[in-house]
Amino acid sequence: MKFAHFADCHIGGWRDDKLKELGIQSFEKAIDICIEENTAFVLISGDLFNSALPNIDVIKKVANALNRLKEHNIHVYSIAGSHDYSVSGKTMLDVLENAGLIENVAKFDNGLKFTLDKTGTKIAGIMGLRGSLEGSYYDDLNREELERESGFKIFMFHTTINEFKPKEFEKIEGIGVSKLPKGFHYYAGGHVHYIFEGEYDKGKLVYPGALFPNNFAELEKYKHGGFYIVDDQLNLKYVKINLKDVESYDINADGKNIENVEREILKIRNFEDKILLLRVSGCLKEGRVSDINFKKLLERFDGAYAVLRNTSKLTSREFEEFNLEEDENVEETVVKKHLENLEFKEELVFSLMDVLSKEKHEGEKNIDFEKRLLKDIFEILK
Repeated sequence: MKFAHFADCHIGGWRDDKLKELGIQSFEKAIDICIEENTAFVLISGDLFNSALPNIDVIKKVANALNRLKEHNIHVYSIAGSHDYSVSGKTMLDVLENAGLIENVAKFDNGLKFTLDKTGTKIAGIMGLRGSLEGSYYDDLNREELERESGFKIFMFHTTINEFKPKEFEKIEGIGVSKLPKGFHYYAGGHVHYIFEGEYDKGKLVYPGALFPNNFAELEKYKHGGFYIVDDQLNLKYVKINLKDVESYDINADGKNIENVEREILKIRNFEDKILLLRVSGCLKEGRVSDINFKKLLERFDGAYAVLRNTSKLTSREFEEFNLEEDENVEETVVKKHLENLEFKEELVFSLMDVLSKEKHEGEKNIDFEKRLLKDIFEILK
């Protein structure tokens, strides 16, 4: 028996249309591999979509891919993540579940309940919330009941485990590993976008990372995404999904003028049909950052599949720019920083952010869309 473990697909998250499509294609490719490998079922440990109510075109493509799994009798078990969970309780995952394409394993009825797969595998899980607010669910777990259950068991979670996070994730709030119930064979993690294989109690604890990189920094570091295929002996196989190669260039602008920087950028080669990452950092000797004609420069790379530039660490002696720390929780970092001196709760802010990230429904009029948003906002603000 084999199963697949996905996490953090964030489908629909990229603003760049080509990269948004590549994220969908990566998901479709992963589905193809699961069918070829004859996996018994697929786990999606949160953030299948980048928002609770994604664009209708994105939903159609994901639903078609999931339906191919259904046609091959491959079941999909999921939990909501911090992006596709909605405080209103309305999420596209519910629609997919009603259509018989996925099954949510975060089921509570006087305690967390197991979902039984046709293989006899028992699966349970806890969703992820904005601002790591899911911690209370772990506090309320009846661990004895979960640990007493016999058979091959899988626990799905979408949160950071403090003992297993790398140094760059030190500021991200998580939970202690002891809050996870013991006695499970496989712990299927999501939320933190790095690849990790560890152990907890007598089982394997695994983060597969993002199925497709979600931002500039992830493309720069990982170049690609992937997922795991696991058998009932807990042998792990990481499957790389690499549909387009990534070429990354770091231009150091320290002590240079605008002309020097532009000349160095124009020297770049080997970008045809690739994702080209252009990072420019340092402090210009003279001139302003806005003086660099990036629009004209990027026309030079017309043959690239996509071009992304990052100037967050580029400054000039005349002006200082505000730099944001590059991590997938930048929203949480900024909110927490600015809430220190305000009488707002994090939960209220993130609830408003969720509402304001909603998109128009297909065929919905602007005035109806605005009324729907205002109604949800007034409910949150009471």
